Amino acid sequence: MTDVHEIMLAAGDVKLSALLAEPTHAPPRAVIVAVHGSGMRAGYFHGQATPELSLLALGARLGFTVLSIDRPGYGLSALRLPKGQELNGQVTTLLAALTDFTRSRPTGAGLFLLAHSHGGKLALAVAADERRPNFIGADVSGVGYRYAEDVRSMPAFDTRAAQLKHWGPLGLYPPDTFRLAASLTATVPEREQEELLGWPDVFADIIGRVNIPLRFTFAQHERWWSHDEEALTELAELLPTGARMERLPNAGHNISLGWAARSYHLKALAFLEECLVSREVGQQGADSP
Repeated sequence: MTDVHEIMLAAGDVKLSALLAEPTHAPPRAVIVAVHGSGMRAGYFHGQATPELSLLALGARLGFTVLSIDRPGYGLSALRLPKGQELNGQVTTLLAALTDFTRSRPTGAGLFLLAHSHGGKLALAVAADERRPNFIGADVSGVGYRYAEDVRSMPAFDTRAAQLKHWGPLGLYPPDTFRLAASLTATVPEREQEELLGWPDVFADIIGRVNIPLRFTFAQHERWWSHDEEALTELAELLPTGARMERLPNAGHNISLGWAARSYHLKALAFLEECLVSREVGQQGADSP
């Protein structure tokens, strides 16, 4: 069984909690930095309803270190940051935490971002930041450009209507999911909620500065984001050349907790493998006489 344990990362005067899984028989080929969405915690990527859900276990078995971080305002940092942080502050904190991690841990070929929902917003903002490390690539799900409806009319996060948006049809999830989810969920920080309305403008501003391989996945039953053909065409016009968009069948917004989790994780890891090959081929070409 894969060892998954909690660690602490120092990010200036903020301490972030995280879950860590590492390969046992060889140094890591790379590090997957997993970033959860609103109202969740790092355990989102270590689903326990059935063994095959966990990204941490799967990634470690395939030779990768997987670091799933509680974003600022969640987990250990909730007492220090009860209102959370605005997106720019989260970028600074996450970059500092990654610097702390890489000081003492092997990283193989480097860091790869895998993020969900609001965590996808953070991953894109980090990838666009000039202070970023040389990320291998980024795979984001549950986030897009246009919301499916006016944010001002959306239900509050803690209401049943909001939960239906988060989950979609209940049959998409294993039977024990909702009993076990209590340990994965958390209150959405105030500053995070305040920034919802401005996301389309933020996205349009930052996406042009993202120059790493990029993949978007929309669940078939995604209800927070527009992902019809018109919306995807609009999104494609904004994305950097070569960015991919895919729709995952039989999945709701919380992809990594549903029956489709393993399918999604394998596709994300296949994308990581392609990024590693492209990097290796590029380096070999540069070294050729």
